[in-house]
Amino acid sequence: MPETYRTLSQRGVHETEINRSRFLCALAPAASESEAAEFLRQVRAEHPTASHHCFAWVIGADASVQRAGDDGEPGGTAGVPMLQMLLRRDMRYVVAVVTRYYGGVKLGAGGLIRAYGGAVGAALDALGTELRHRYRLATVTVDHDRAGRLHNDLLATGRVVRDVRYDTAVTLDLALPDAEVDAFRAWLADTTAGTASLVLGGETYATA
Repeated sequence: MPETYRTLSQRGVHETEINRSRFLCALAPAASESEAAEFLRQVRAEHPTASHHCFAWVIGADASVQRAGDDGEPGGTAGVPMLQMLLRRDMRYVVAVVTRYYGGVKLGAGGLIRAYGGAVGAALDALGTELRHRYRLATVTVDHDRAGRLHNDLLATGRVVRDVRYDTAVTLDLALPDAEVDAFRAWLADTTAGTASLVLGGETYATA
């Protein structure tokens, strides 16, 4: 799995106009193909009189699922340049739909490629993106006497504390960069005099 990928900061719509044609690029996060397809359906329903609803989406941190569609534009002039723009920007878990209202001036194949790819790039710039890093999930269990200081030390050193639970002992759920697991294990033993336990879990992605 990749160490990082980019995703949307927020969903939204950005409009550009080229030779009297309006290009409305709608962007949204999508955790699955079904979510991406549902977003496409919603955009089509919002603009029933538009000339075209071209789309592209990338699902998976490793971009394992990629789809694109031209919706009546000449083959390869809309969906593919949209998809290429998403991949060039390292975007993942995102769907882009460009709705075109034809303005009466033909753009030609090259013009369409630039228009559709450019619409996605402009929308990404306008709405913003964020970088997500790969983390290892970990659970730390410690006694109540040391829990408060340990929690503060974790926050002070920039650790991602996802949850804290209090029972007969205190359990803290963390997210650690893979490369720092061994160093963290040593730090934890030193900080708690070897009284805390560390259990590693699966992986997740989160903003830094």
